[in-house]
Formats: sequence, C-alpha cells, structure tokens
Amino acid sequence: MGQSASQAAAFYKEVGKNKKLWTCKDEGGVPAPLKSDGRRAMPFWSSLSRVQKIIKTVPAYKVFEPLELSWESFVKDWAPGLKKDGLLVGLNWSGANATGYDIEPDDVVSNTNHYANTAT
Repeated sequence: MGQSASQAAAFYKEVGKNKKLWTCKDEGGVPAPLKSDGRRAMPFWSSLSRVQKIIKTVPAYKVFEPLELSWESFVKDWAPGLKKDGLLVGLNWSGANATGYDIEPDDVVSNTNHYANTAT
C-alpha cells in the first residue's frame, strides 16, 4: 500500500472510531488548492497532531490554525456543501508539499461509515 493509500485508510479508520476530524483555517477561510487536474480539494485530517504537523512543516500552511469538526457536522453540512461547490476532500495530506488522495465527498462519507460499522 502506498503512502497516500495508507493515509486514506488511517483517515477512514480514525474518523470512524473517534467521530471527529480537522481542517485548517485563516481569516480567509479553509484552503482549497487547485490540483493538477483543474479541480480544487479541501484538506481534512483524522487527528489534531496530523494537521498541526502540516501547519508546522509546510510553509504554505504556516498561516493556518486547526479547526475541529464533528463527524455529524461534516456529514450534514460540510460534505453536501463541498459536493455542491465541486470540491474534493483531501485525506490526511502529508509530506513536504501536503499531498495525498483527493476523494469525492460522498465517497468519504461512505468509506468512513463503512469503517465505523465494521470496526471491532
């Protein structure tokens, strides 16, 4: 399993278990960088320490602060809004450039709920 795949699996498992996730924000809101395919993705992480690491180590994210969300809020408000706006969800972006899998909002909800329902 590649780095992005393992980060995505960790996202589903951790968010499914803990029922919370994080993004980051500044005065202008939450980042949604343009990807190489012309679409934008908004990053989300499955733990506070993951988002803090990106803010600390990736220069483009130094101006942001963590924003905690409940899974319920993400499912009811954020995912429909992201879908409406044509945005993808960036899962546990990591590394020097804060990259990883970018998934459709409905797939994030489905995959995370699957992990939550199969966790033992």
